[in-house]
Amino acid sequence: MPTTKKFDAGLMWFRRDLRAEDNAALYHALRHCRRVYCAFVFDTAILDDLPRADRRVEFIHASVVELDADLRRMAGERHGGLVVLHDTAQTALPRLARDLAVQAVFANNDDEPYALERDAKVLGALANAGIVLQLYKDHTIFERDEVMTQAGTAFGVFTPYKNAWLKKIRAEGGDYFLRPYPVRHHTDAFADRPEGHRDAVPSLKSLGFEKTNLSELHLPTGASGAQELLQDFLDRIDDYHATRDFPAVKGPSYLGTHLRFGTLSVRAAAALAWQAMLHGSRGAETWLGELVWRDFFFQTLHHQPHVVGHACRPEYDAIQWERGKHADTLFKAWCEGRTGYPLVDAAMAQINQTGYMHNRLRMVTASFLVKDLGIDWRRGEAYFALHLNDYELSSNNGNWQWAASTGCDAQPWFRIFNPVTQSRRFDLQGKFIRRYLPQLAKLSDDAIHAPWTATPVELEAAGLVIGEHYPPPVVDHAAARDKTLARYGAVKKPRG
Repeated sequence: MPTTKKFDAGLMWFRRDLRAEDNAALYHALRHCRRVYCAFVFDTAILDDLPRADRRVEFIHASVVELDADLRRMAGERHGGLVVLHDTAQTALPRLARDLAVQAVFANNDDEPYALERDAKVLGALANAGIVLQLYKDHTIFERDEVMTQAGTAFGVFTPYKNAWLKKIRAEGGDYFLRPYPVRHHTDAFADRPEGHRDAVPSLKSLGFEKTNLSELHLPTGASGAQELLQDFLDRIDDYHATRDFPAVKGPSYLGTHLRFGTLSVRAAAALAWQAMLHGSRGAETWLGELVWRDFFFQTLHHQPHVVGHACRPEYDAIQWERGKHADTLFKAWCEGRTGYPLVDAAMAQINQTGYMHNRLRMVTASFLVKDLGIDWRRGEAYFALHLNDYELSSNNGNWQWAASTGCDAQPWFRIFNPVTQSRRFDLQGKFIRRYLPQLAKLSDDAIHAPWTATPVELEAAGLVIGEHYPPPVVDHAAARDKTLARYGAVKKPRG
């Protein structure tokens, strides 16, 4: 017997969920409405502050084009697809909903501060028009208050959170929370796009943006690109635990950008990892743990919104960071990959050239900025936010606060990565360094990690002059470590 539809017409508002398959809000819209329109807004409140050449905007644009085509195919012979707008979402979305005379707007949750403020305004505008806003969980496996301590509070330490997360999955046999939403069972509810909204997705240029080097970066876009990368990773997932820390090895999943913009369902990713783990895959178990970290950081942002701009642990806001012209000079050297520490500089070259940085190197570069240079972690957080293709506020903030020892379950403040030791441990033969710092390519496998220690003969043989072809270290690690211990120790010192 067919399900009685609650609404005559509804509007599906795509945001950070750029796929038609296994989409919670789209599924509920199609189930509960006789006719469903679909829309995406290129939100000028976000876009206007971005560089005109931004890989993320190009990724989103290409993914929206593919989503539009996928929705058209699902609609069959009808004029389906996306209504694409270029305006502020809080203005354009309610106006479109009124024009279409829908009774409900469907969307998936977004807990970032701007999104919450935007959604509150959209909710008010829709309510004034007698239209309801229905929001659903789609971007995480568990969100907000779904995994809590026995006392009913949010977890502040990752391992107990992970144990509770896994226990909740096991309680349902791994099925319930990881089950996909069968959108294709309800595609007969797609409505024709209204007259006046049947144009193709506007070009990148018409949105005011330029093409970047995205097409050269082996980062395929859209839901099809996500599946391409996912299938490639599944061939390597069993070794993930052993390969993920080595930047010269194809170890990571490279799925971060697709999870960020929802071209890949996190349920699908977690379900595959869960099943492989149950069959004994250590790599899959480790990768599932990374997805749990992602949920953990989302929950931290929800329950402790002060982490945006402040230390999660407030006492660390009292740390006296380096300031002034010298600090600015050091920060610029870090940004431009001119610190004199090859692994750090190669990592910064990677993010600057590609918008991607290997996860191990995110920890190394963050630790170097905060604990070798004494620079406020917020400056590094903002730099990554501007440059990372997979920038996710909660994870970026959580990971920077982890490195700075100011956040939830952060590394101890006295744990300070040695950039040379990290280099020798994770890029032993210097393959990654040579890829991004070709001026060091002729150094030996030993000297490439610390060029300033090379003998004059070695430097001459490599055609390298320190200070001309490559900078000397901007700080001495041992001396910087002592300053950092004193800086943090002053905050941690017991009060008399």
